[in-house]
Amino acid sequence: MRAPLSWLREHADLPPEVTGRDLATRLIAAGLEVETVEQPGHDISGPLVIGRVVSIEEETASNGKTIRWCQVDVGEAEPRGIVCGALNFARDDRVVVALPGATLPGGFAITARKTYGHLSDGMICSARELGTGDDHTGILVLAGEPATGADAVELLGLRDEVLDIAVTPDRSYCLSIRGIAREAATAYEVAFRDPAALEPLPIDGSGHPGEIADPSGADRLVLRTVTGLDPAATSPVWLQRRLVLCGMRPVSLPVDVTNYVMLETGQPMHAIDRAKLSGPLMVRRARPGEHLVTLDGVDRTLDRDDLLVADDSGPIALAGIMGGASTEIGPGTTDVILEAAHWDPATISRGVRRHKLPSEAAKRFERDVDPEVAGPALQRACELLTRYGGADTRHGVTVVGPGPQRVTITLPVGLPARVAGTPIPPGMVVRHLEQVGCTVAGSEDMLGVIPPSWRPDLLAPADLVEEVVRLEGYEKIPSTLPSPPPGRGLTERQRARRSVGRALAEAGFAEVLSYPFVAPDVHDDFGLEADDPRRNALRLANPLSEAEPELRTSLLPGLLATLRRNIGRGLRDLALFEAGLVYLRGDGELPLPVLGVERRPTRAELARLLAGIPGQPTHLAVVLAGARDPAGWWGPARPACWADAVEAARTVAATVRVELTVRSAHQAPWHPGRCATLLRDGRQLGYAGELHPRVVAALDLPERTSAMELDLDAVGLGGIVRAPALSTYPPALLDVALVVPDEAPAAEVAAALRDGAGPLLESLRLFDLYTDPERLGPGRRSLAYALRFRAPDRTLTVDEASAARDAAVAEAARRTGAVLRT
Repeated sequence: MRAPLSWLREHADLPPEVTGRDLATRLIAAGLEVETVEQPGHDISGPLVIGRVVSIEEETASNGKTIRWCQVDVGEAEPRGIVCGALNFARDDRVVVALPGATLPGGFAITARKTYGHLSDGMICSARELGTGDDHTGILVLAGEPATGADAVELLGLRDEVLDIAVTPDRSYCLSIRGIAREAATAYEVAFRDPAALEPLPIDGSGHPGEIADPSGADRLVLRTVTGLDPAATSPVWLQRRLVLCGMRPVSLPVDVTNYVMLETGQPMHAIDRAKLSGPLMVRRARPGEHLVTLDGVDRTLDRDDLLVADDSGPIALAGIMGGASTEIGPGTTDVILEAAHWDPATISRGVRRHKLPSEAAKRFERDVDPEVAGPALQRACELLTRYGGADTRHGVTVVGPGPQRVTITLPVGLPARVAGTPIPPGMVVRHLEQVGCTVAGSEDMLGVIPPSWRPDLLAPADLVEEVVRLEGYEKIPSTLPSPPPGRGLTERQRARRSVGRALAEAGFAEVLSYPFVAPDVHDDFGLEADDPRRNALRLANPLSEAEPELRTSLLPGLLATLRRNIGRGLRDLALFEAGLVYLRGDGELPLPVLGVERRPTRAELARLLAGIPGQPTHLAVVLAGARDPAGWWGPARPACWADAVEAARTVAATVRVELTVRSAHQAPWHPGRCATLLRDGRQLGYAGELHPRVVAALDLPERTSAMELDLDAVGLGGIVRAPALSTYPPALLDVALVVPDEAPAAEVAAALRDGAGPLLESLRLFDLYTDPERLGPGRRSLAYALRFRAPDRTLTVDEASAARDAAVAEAARRTGAVLRT
């Protein structure tokens, strides 16, 4: 909302020395958001005066253009000769003259110069040159007979200050000069003159008939009949100037007046050409198949929920949003019906979004408008139309509907002080509430407060407390930070998760965050089977994007999309990871019931709600593409492969001290021959490996892209981690090479060796893989392991270490068919 300071001064007795910036500081302290303070017209300087056209001589220049040699009286001894090309003014008209030495908006300096064979001693100004409007085709002709030689800057209000205020939804009354002036008067504790404090004319039965057929959409409709309007009448310059300062374009007297009164009182109104009406006006919902051409020229198909103003011919306006073209005010309009109403905010808001049709009127109605201001606002508009358009507005008032009822709020006198934590005397509580506009009554301990009609946001004691504290001053509220109890910090789970993130970062992975929303076709791109539980995703009732309406069941879609986006921006070697929630549909009934707040839910209802909440385990995933190790003097680059994805899982497991078992597996979206399942104590934790070529092609990823995904909840974050026992005795290092069938997994061989070796085995590592069909036989391979033995209380003898090794080999032979290679 843009508010000129001169307009605010008309309704608030602000001290003369108060500037726009001073007022902005006070309003900000009162809770309003003043974004900027502009100073239009402050670049105007020099003599800018009112002139009277004494004579006009039309001449045709050598280029064929008709110019006018004018003599203009500017209050001096002799008229000044001025050359002008405009044709819309005549002898004895009052105009604005910029004399030599003046500077107009935009730094336009005026000098006496010779043109078209004459010395032009000044310039007769248009509205655009003065900054009062957009019209540059004609001269600004002033109504009445202002004194020649008078200062035009003061007379027309060309120099002003404008506060641009971002009005929050709970301060809808500040979408008007009336509301902002009230706040300004309160801030400076000066008198306030309400522009809506007008007595409407009595209802005499001669008004245009109206009816509210849908009380849920409107509870009050007020109509005023205006007759005998002069179609040639124009808006006064000061009114046009204020509209321009508030960001609106002057159009015609009836339209300008309705816009002006809307800005002044906050009540939008609709001007209807009475001659184009057919029968009484009715507020109703749209009927199937109805259309309306709005003032912007768009033919709109109406919805059953659309609230309309209609006559016997059909819809003539989208209520509270925009009028219809069929009853638009035209150049020949003489009789006008002014309509103002109190519309249901939710209905207006839905209509704006349905038709994508925001308007100044709708912006106010969807935030709620003072229901008592419709009559005074129409009276104010009638006064202006009578004064400047010669209209007759003495009769023709129609009021339909009782309007909303005001409620009384009970407020303990001491509540504001308790909430603010600072003393606020009871008398000050009453004073602040009355400054807001409330009617206050009651005893010393309890107040009965009736909020004013323009404050629909005051519904509960907490709202009144906020107003009292706001006017008392937020700076008076003591600022004391609570002392946290000692000994608390991150939980074990939080520390473990951060440790995992640090470990992956140290391993060269970059952490990213993805949106948890996915498109349904991503399951097809991943090659998931029809019965794969990951396809059974939860669909959002109101998604941010219709293209991604489902909640993710895996981290990989978002992570791979991030990988593709970075590759598209020139990055080739990437290693990314993400930790976050996935959403798995449970066995409960969906959608969940929406319970009311009038009673406590029953145990059965709570159980039903809890059963329907989806499982939300924490997963961790990594993706790799390009080179894992860069090229250098040490050799060529090493491309990332499935083994790096598996190693990332081992890094996570090592960080939280979990023993991880890796076995080959077949699982989409991984390559069937390069996929590993990750196990802990036989429980499946996730998968790692190279993505299937079809998945890579469908997602437009680099070849050999690899990925890993783990269920961190199943891994066991935050559990008790036992530190390893350390021995001061030397280890015994022994190697074994075992020939095993190709189908025997290396992980099972290692597990057998570990079980057979017993407690003396400290570590086991696979360090060699050898295949040679001629020496080992077809379908067989050699796996070489380094075994380290150590006892906690003594130095092992050769016999003890050898016995442990032989026991390990024997167990491997029994479980996997391994044979000691010689």
